[in-house]
Amino acid sequence: MAHEDHHGHDHPDEAMDQPQPLESVGNEMDAAGKSLSDALRISFTILKVIMIVLVVAFLASGFRTVGPDERALVLRFGKIRGIGDEAILNPGAHWVFPYPIDEIVKIPVEKNINLAVNTFWYRESRDDILGGGVRPRNYVPEKLDPLTEGYCLTRSQAIASTAALPAAPPQFRHSGASDYNIVHTRWQINYQVANVEQFFRNVYMLEVKPGEVFFDIMTANITPLLRSVVEDAVVSEMVHHTIDEALQSIDRIPRRVRQRVQQKLDDIESGIRVVQVQLVNVKWPKQVDDAFEAYISASQQSGQTVTEARSYADTTLNMVAGQVAPSLYAALMDPNASDEQRETLWAQATGDAQATVSQAMTYRTNVVETARASANYLQSILPEYRKRPELVAQDIYLDRIQTVLEDVDEKFILEKSNDAAHYEFRVLINRDALKRPERTGYPATGGR
Repeated sequence: MAHEDHHGHDHPDEAMDQPQPLESVGNEMDAAGKSLSDALRISFTILKVIMIVLVVAFLASGFRTVGPDERALVLRFGKIRGIGDEAILNPGAHWVFPYPIDEIVKIPVEKNINLAVNTFWYRESRDDILGGGVRPRNYVPEKLDPLTEGYCLTRSQAIASTAALPAAPPQFRHSGASDYNIVHTRWQINYQVANVEQFFRNVYMLEVKPGEVFFDIMTANITPLLRSVVEDAVVSEMVHHTIDEALQSIDRIPRRVRQRVQQKLDDIESGIRVVQVQLVNVKWPKQVDDAFEAYISASQQSGQTVTEARSYADTTLNMVAGQVAPSLYAALMDPNASDEQRETLWAQATGDAQATVSQAMTYRTNVVETARASANYLQSILPEYRKRPELVAQDIYLDRIQTVLEDVDEKFILEKSNDAAHYEFRVLINRDALKRPERTGYPATGGR
């Protein structure tokens, strides 16, 4: 019985430990592999779509637009892509590899940028600035402090008149004529970027952070460099001019300053082109206002007088001899000038000179002809004179007397007398002055 119970107890375990048929196990494995394969295939498909979308989005982010007043450079891993014109992108749409492979830098090239340089202007108080610099007449400015006041130095009149070159002549370098004058100036510089590649390579640019505008960073970075170059050019140029030239200059000094600034910028290959330099304001020191106003008034009056004198001289010369007057005057004053040259100039003279010359030539002709006629007459009466000199002399005398008395309206003849005390000569002063005696061929006589 025990043995039977034991076998009866172990029977279920043996049934459980028996292996399943291989055919059913294989079916279950095939179903699981198929499900896993389908899941992986779907996952890979979705991943491909996502990757394609990301790649398309990544490539699409490489499209950039350059504005009409801009030029752009492409930086590939921080270095400029291309050489020369190939490195510059013109206005329009362009595609580049997205960051971090390529980076595009847009630089404004046609926009004129203004820079005010007030380094050489005097110190202004708040009232001066708000009031437009208009001060009351009794205002007494402070003394000029060279540590806080801006100013330029100009040449003295003596040196400037001979200083055509950058350096003064040797005879003035150690002489007493080394005086300098002070003048305050304000300048306005207008510039633009002309060469994009040179500008980016040689002008240091601060890194543009997110949210910042490249143009603002660019102008802020250029300002110290350009201001320094302008200040150096102004100091170097102003010292070659007098204060009068500085006060009266409208174009010459700014043009020379622009040339100096551009030369310096070209030497460092900055790619910056100076469009215009303006001398906005120029003023003598405030401490000498009264003296300068009197000086300017005298200078203006002197200039007006000189202008009037020159105009009068030109008018007089033109009236006297015409356009040839200066050459004629020079020839007359030149001892080495030939007579032929003077005669040629006299022949070209017009105006009063020509009339005077014509009158002189007429007078000369008359004198010559009269002298010739007199010589011929005397030559003709010479034989008779040799025979009867007293009679001929008396005849000549009477002839001259008759000629002289022909134009006399009233004639009074007094005969010579030894006893002059018995004669009276009376003239009626109340007679009609318009009435003249009739000519009878005999002179009127008066008696006692």
